[in-house]
Amino acid sequence: MKKTHQVKEKMRAILVDVIDSRTPKADAEKRLIEMENLVNTYGGIVVMKAIQKRGMPDYDTYIGKGKLDEIIKMGEEIGADILIINNILKPKQVFNIDEALVKVNMKSWDRVDLILKIFDKHATTTEAKLQIELAAIKHMGPRIYNMGIDLSQQAGARGTLGGSGETNIEIMKRHLQGHQLTLLKKLEHYELINKGHRDRRKRQNFQSVAIVGYTNAGKSSLLNALTGKELYIADELFATLDTRVAKIYIPPETHSEDGTYIPGREIMLSDTIGFIQDLPPDLIQAFKSTLAEAISADLILHTIDINDPDVFEKIDVVEDILKQLGLQDRKKMYVFNKVDLLAHRIVFEDEEQVPEMKREGGLVKAGAYASHMLGWTDHKKHSAAAKLVLDLKKKYKEFQPIFVSAHQKVNLEKLIKAIDKVV
Repeated sequence: MKKTHQVKEKMRAILVDVIDSRTPKADAEKRLIEMENLVNTYGGIVVMKAIQKRGMPDYDTYIGKGKLDEIIKMGEEIGADILIINNILKPKQVFNIDEALVKVNMKSWDRVDLILKIFDKHATTTEAKLQIELAAIKHMGPRIYNMGIDLSQQAGARGTLGGSGETNIEIMKRHLQGHQLTLLKKLEHYELINKGHRDRRKRQNFQSVAIVGYTNAGKSSLLNALTGKELYIADELFATLDTRVAKIYIPPETHSEDGTYIPGREIMLSDTIGFIQDLPPDLIQAFKSTLAEAISADLILHTIDINDPDVFEKIDVVEDILKQLGLQDRKKMYVFNKVDLLAHRIVFEDEEQVPEMKREGGLVKAGAYASHMLGWTDHKKHSAAAKLVLDLKKKYKEFQPIFVSAHQKVNLEKLIKAIDKVV
């Protein structure tokens, strides 16, 4: 048996993904890398990863009895705590897997279980916590019903809360439905408050802009850089769950195009939860009230990490979720962030926009600008960056792509002017 007396600082996870034979190996590995990042965000470590090719998942255990037995043996040897499967499991599959894992003191999660755990860890407001609880009930409810069927004892015969002949599953189902209604009523209360805030801003003629994007694209950093706010930022997935709202001040113009003086104004800017691939519709719906700032915004800033090797795929993921929210036709601008990590001089129209990078003498600090300050030029990297930028400008021309660095505060004035022009 696995040793249980040792104190472990972090959860030790085994990750398993099931793919069909047509899925390229590189795509399968990317899926597991993102899953590993989720585990790290939760505070665990991955001790083993496995990819299984199957025509279709096993009906009873998703990964098949042979693979499960292999994982049980390996989990016992390496001291794993949990098996995480990179998909959504059926209640029967969870039940059967946990029954097999109990002998080595392990348990199982699916992808949604892990995401919900991260949401719960990062939620700070009462509203976000209620939304997570509601999403958890929707996800866990069917499993509890299934467990009730397996136990299938007559509650009435034992003199418990149910009426005569009422089963445990019926009691649990009624209890969860009642609790779900309670959560929905509480969330309606918060939505009324938030709607009141949005309506008041509309009456005061505040235009609103929402920052959306794939998780870890730098949305919170962009909000901080544009507004001067000092909000929590972390280099991890789902660091932000709660909506943050701040103001951008647009300076007055002495003369407009027709010579009229235009006074300065304030625009409301909001940032909320990041998106991720294969985010189940139930989770999106659970956070719909938090995403209401984006739903009601006059302009959406789709923020993108330009350095991400899967930049095009992640843009598509975000656009698909926006479509699920009914925002496919909303005004949008694409903001390509983190250009300071590129060979990035080619993204600017003139040399004055490039951040000053002078060597003060002595040792040069390692980083994105080190080779430039030392007089080195990586022509291969520069050419690849130039091609990427040209491809992005061409492909997404309709979304007025702008290239910025929130961290280095590069090109933000141009972004603010573009926002002002659109809204």
